[in-house]
Amino acid sequence: MLLEQKTVLVKEMLIKTIFAGFGGQGVLSMGLNLSQAAMSEGKHVTYLPSYGAEVRGGTANCTVAISDEEIASPVASSPDFVVAMNQPSLVRFQNQIQSGGLLFINSSITEPVVSRGDIEVIEVPASDIAEELKSPKSANMVMMGAFSKKTNLVLLSTLIEVLKNTFKTKKMLIDINKKALTAGYDLF
Repeated sequence: MLLEQKTVLVKEMLIKTIFAGFGGQGVLSMGLNLSQAAMSEGKHVTYLPSYGAEVRGGTANCTVAISDEEIASPVASSPDFVVAMNQPSLVRFQNQIQSGGLLFINSSITEPVVSRGDIEVIEVPASDIAEELKSPKSANMVMMGAFSKKTNLVLLSTLIEVLKNTFKTKKMLIDINKKALTAGYDLF
């Protein structure tokens, strides 16, 4: 009897995500937190922020690439995931997601009008939940918690550790952001 030798090709994990919204919504910090959490878990990461000159109130986005190998380019021409915190970001980035990707939208302030049937839309009422937590600025962390749960890119516990390092001397900010992350994570 002949034994067939099979070659197993292992595909490199390379996941690209775009976080987008108005300046002041915390989209750049979402990307930075994801980047730091992924690095803490031993993954290779690139983080590429982009924002208009007016910053607060203007548009902002960032690209995060996470891989188990070195990353050749931080540019995400067809990301696996897009997080749209506002309507202009939804309109701008929904057609860039690769087929089969996930589109996360802040359904509190965004109309979920999506022109594609080949992606999954995840509606997260991030701003409403942040208001319920009496911390409107934590909508980004609510979204980050939901994103963490649905994508499994990093552990919630790692994101919480990153927050602790970011806000070392501001325990109140650690507590509210931890609540917001957990509220988003528990949605799914």
